[in-house]
Amino acid sequence: MPRCGRVGRLFELCLWLLTKNIPRYISDIKPLPPNIKDKLIQIMSFQGQITDSNISEILHPAVESLDLRSCDISDAALMHLGNCRKLKKLHLNSAKENRTSITSEGIKAVASSCVYLLETSLKRCSNLTDEGVSALAIHCRFLRILDLGGCPGITDRSLRALGDNCPQLRSVDFSATQVTDGGVIALVSGVCSKKLEEIHMGHCVNLTDEAVEAVLTCCPQIHILLFHGCPLITGADFPPRDHSEQVKTLRDVACASKSDLKWSCHLAFHTEISPPQNGTFPPLLSSVTRCPTLS
Repeated sequence: MPRCGRVGRLFELCLWLLTKNIPRYISDIKPLPPNIKDKLIQIMSFQGQITDSNISEILHPAVESLDLRSCDISDAALMHLGNCRKLKKLHLNSAKENRTSITSEGIKAVASSCVYLLETSLKRCSNLTDEGVSALAIHCRFLRILDLGGCPGITDRSLRALGDNCPQLRSVDFSATQVTDGGVIALVSGVCSKKLEEIHMGHCVNLTDEAVEAVLTCCPQIHILLFHGCPLITGADFPPRDHSEQVKTLRDVACASKSDLKWSCHLAFHTEISPPQNGTFPPLLSSVTRCPTLS
C-alpha cells in the first residue's frame, strides 16, 4: 500500500477511536481544523453521537452539510447553527418514529441564519407547523429540495409560501399532510411552476382530481408525481385536455387502488396509448406507471 494510503487509513482509524471516547475528549475537538471536523461530523452523525450538548463543539462556520437523521437532537441543537451560514444541506428526517423535539422555533432559527440552504429534509417532524415552513420559504430563496412528508401540522399556508418565494424549488414532498387542492394550486402556479420536477402528495386525504390536473397543467418539467392513498382522486369527470408532453416524461404515477388505476388509464388515453390489456402496459407506460394493482 502506498505511504499516503497508509497515512489516510491511520488518520481515519484515529478519528474512529476518538468518536468512541467522545465524552472524554469533547473539549479537545473545538479547536480542530474544519477538514477534520467535517470527518468527525460524518462519523458521529452516522453513529448517532451528535447531541444538544456537544453539537456546539463539533460545528464550524464553513460546514455545508449536516445529516442528523440518526441523532437525538432538539430545537436546542438547531439554535447552534446560527454561525453555519454556508450550510446547504440539512437532514432532520426521522428514520422510523415521529421526531417530536424539532419544532417551528428551531426551524425558524435555522432559516434566518442559513439562507443558502438548497436541501432540507424534515420528514416526520410531527411538531413542525406552517410557521416554520414559511420562514424557510421567505429566507431560503435558493431552496431546491424540501421534504415535509408525515408532518401533520402542514397546511395550505406552507404551500402558498413556497409558491410565493422559492423560484428554484424542484422537488417537494408534502405527503400525509393536511393540504387541499387550493394549496397545491397555489404551489404549482407560483414562481416554481416551471422548475418543479418531483411532487410527492400521497396519503393527502383532502386532495381531489383538481390537484393532479393543476400539476399537469402548470408544471411542464414534472416527471415524478406520487398521489397514492388519496381517496378523493379518482379521475372521474376529468375534462379532456392534452397533457401528452407532460405525461410522456412522467416517470412514476404511484397507484395503490383501483380508483388510482383508472386515473392512470386516463393518462394513457391522453398520450394516445391504449389502456392496459391483460394487466400489462405498453413499454412507454411501463416506465411511467408502477401500480401494485397490476401485479
